[in-house]
Amino acid sequence: MRWAIALLGLAGVFSSSLAAQQLDITHPPRLGPPDPLKIPPVQRTSLANGLQLYVIEQHEVSVVQLLLSVRGGGRNDGTEPGLASFTGNMLDEGADTLDAFGIAAREAYLGADLETGADWDATEIGLKVPAKTLSPALDLMATVALKPSFRSDVVKRQRDLRLAAILQQRDEPDVVAGKTFDALVFPAGHPYHEPLIGDSASTVSLDSTMVREFYRRTFRPDRATMIVSGDITLLEARTMVEREFGAWRPTKAADYLSSRISPPVPRGGTTVYLVDKPAAAQSVIVIGGPGVARRSPDYYALEVMNTLLGGSFSSRLNQNLRETKGYTYGAGSAFEYRPLPGPFVAQAAVRTNVTDSSLVEFFREFRRIRDSTVSSSELRRAKNFIALQLPGEFETASDLATQLGELLVFGLPLEYYRTYIPRIMRVTSADVQRVARKYVQPDKLTIVVVGDVVKIRPGIEALQLGTVKEVPAEGTGATARSSGH
Repeated sequence: MRWAIALLGLAGVFSSSLAAQQLDITHPPRLGPPDPLKIPPVQRTSLANGLQLYVIEQHEVSVVQLLLSVRGGGRNDGTEPGLASFTGNMLDEGADTLDAFGIAAREAYLGADLETGADWDATEIGLKVPAKTLSPALDLMATVALKPSFRSDVVKRQRDLRLAAILQQRDEPDVVAGKTFDALVFPAGHPYHEPLIGDSASTVSLDSTMVREFYRRTFRPDRATMIVSGDITLLEARTMVEREFGAWRPTKAADYLSSRISPPVPRGGTTVYLVDKPAAAQSVIVIGGPGVARRSPDYYALEVMNTLLGGSFSSRLNQNLRETKGYTYGAGSAFEYRPLPGPFVAQAAVRTNVTDSSLVEFFREFRRIRDSTVSSSELRRAKNFIALQLPGEFETASDLATQLGELLVFGLPLEYYRTYIPRIMRVTSADVQRVARKYVQPDKLTIVVVGDVVKIRPGIEALQLGTVKEVPAEGTGATARSSGH
């Protein structure tokens, strides 16, 4: 035994010595080209009622993820902001003979995780379950999807809880800043003008009749897709889904809003909107404007450009405001992609006494990425960041279902990600500068700052970024005070 241990020790010393001779520790190792992304094939079929079924087999782990998505989320709220998300959340609050506790108990017994909700574009029900209990779990999912009770007393209770949450959000500067920004960037009548969860006025009016009618008009099999990924075959998935959802029949449809809605137009000049939060220790800054469609041919260059600007920890905005200046715990930027183009947003929460200085740095970085060419090393680092993190988005059955769901929402081809990395790697410095100049326009931005107005307004006005206005939360109501430059 001692001889074995000694030999192992000598082997370790010898291998360490050899490695030290071969490695040059004065330079970081150079990354080679990223490996091609390997994704399991997507199999597709449909039911007679119009429901589209997509199956991705992944048999390494005995788990199955299902995602039922029905087109018609918050974009279908119309004059009742928050109705879609409220209806989606109500689905698992009672169905058939089960109340919310009965549904939760059944989930726990089956080892399942069932979630319901709605985003801007769809109502969704997700189910993650061990393969051995898939059949009864799918029956529970179908009950929740097709037989929701929407009892008036439960609707009232959930409405009151949502109203309390909305009122509580008025004390959260980051939420206030986001809502105010959206209300200012997107005009009245645009789906994104109002928050996805609605406001206090629209929430107060919610009742079981409204919820039932919204569900009846929008929850249709011919608008639905079911994604199944994990330890299952196409035949098994079709048999089970047909059994549970085959009898689902469409009802009268509501008009589904589409891209015919005109996107907001960038402002003629930059405007700063201040929301007062007396005695606030921090100022929340949100800067941006109208974004771009997900299917834009500039998408790949935009992804690389934004990674450099504010889309990663090593981005220019974060390195400047956090690491160099110490103004914030984090600063970043993003293009929010939705079927209707979302906004471009750069943001940070900074100390009150450096609010004006932080705005200077934001605009310094906006202009730098427009006016100077990105170095080859920085460009390579940004592209590698995107390429090397992508495989992590496809590791589990849930990841596969999520990524496929995104492709379907945007109408992208199923083989889209097979060419994603090569297209990212082809982006040049000239491409980055071109899209920066096109989409990052320092003279046409909306700036929202939530903070102690008495302390921050003089410094912001001195910057002469544009007109400065004080507005109530969420951008509603008349302007209290304004000044122009």
